[in-house]
Amino acid sequence: MAERTEISSLGEFGLIDHLTKNIELKNASTIVGIGDDAAVIDHFGKQTVITTDLLIEGVHFDLAYTPLKHLGYKSVVANLSDVYAMNATPTHIVLSIGISNRFSIEALDEFYEGIYAACEKYDIDLIGGDTSSSQKGFIISITAIGEVAPDKFVKRNTAKKGDLICCSGDLGAAYLGLVFLEREKKIFLENPNVKPDLEGEKYVIGRILKPEARKDIIDFFSDAEITPTSMMDISDGLSSEILHICKQSELGCILYEDKIPIAEETRKAAFKFELDPTACALSGGEDYELLFTIAQADHEKLVLNEQISVIGYMTEPENGKKIITKGGNTFDITAQGWNAFASK
Repeated sequence: MAERTEISSLGEFGLIDHLTKNIELKNASTIVGIGDDAAVIDHFGKQTVITTDLLIEGVHFDLAYTPLKHLGYKSVVANLSDVYAMNATPTHIVLSIGISNRFSIEALDEFYEGIYAACEKYDIDLIGGDTSSSQKGFIISITAIGEVAPDKFVKRNTAKKGDLICCSGDLGAAYLGLVFLEREKKIFLENPNVKPDLEGEKYVIGRILKPEARKDIIDFFSDAEITPTSMMDISDGLSSEILHICKQSELGCILYEDKIPIAEETRKAAFKFELDPTACALSGGEDYELLFTIAQADHEKLVLNEQISVIGYMTEPENGKKIITKGGNTFDITAQGWNAFASK
């Protein structure tokens, strides 16, 4: 039987020492890390970008099918994605957790393994945080800090009429991974002897359990000398994100259904559940891809990057927010992609 060490055996400071004992700092900007009253960072003349996320068990994640290591990794990636969405480079995170006594030291070690794996991959320093007891579930709060050259950050409210709408990667996969995991959980609860049937669904399940942030796209912008005119990450589904950009930039848009990038594995998974792959892409969420607009003059610089799709363009506000389907019909985009098609 696996060893179980109670958290109470270490106490709060002992727990922090245990979980952070192997930290190696990577960034020159980290002057003081964990171990003092506060951290000290110096971004050497660059501007600082800060974002924070609160993740609550039962609301944002389900430990019935989320391994703790994956949860740690994803918690970091979700935050880094917001920093990249500002056209910035993440450098530091601060992590606070609330835990109940059903978690052992070994369980927390697993969670932190995921945290450190993400820090390693994205060259981030963990520089502080807090631990507390929680009455019920597991609570995670992460603040990510990044740097950007003065005034090179990109906001949501600066798109211009005629700008091309682009996104990275492909959409809808994470949502379908979640649909599979929820199905298997339901079957397991009804009959614990039935083994999970996730054959052939590695791609979509990987996208929900171990997403990646699009550092490569930000690096590409830098190399190609492209500055998006607006940008955000796709965490709530394409339709709600493009509506944010339209609202904040006071513009309309046209999206083309046949230009929305959807992986073949995602299409197959959608058909298994008799779902429309486009609806999954529009309203699924948790893809952590980047949605951005660029000036038409920059289009030539994009064409060599297979990871970027041009999916539409920004219009006058009075033209509304529209999607043109493969069949040539035009519908209003709604925050729930399902309704965009079902109501007509």
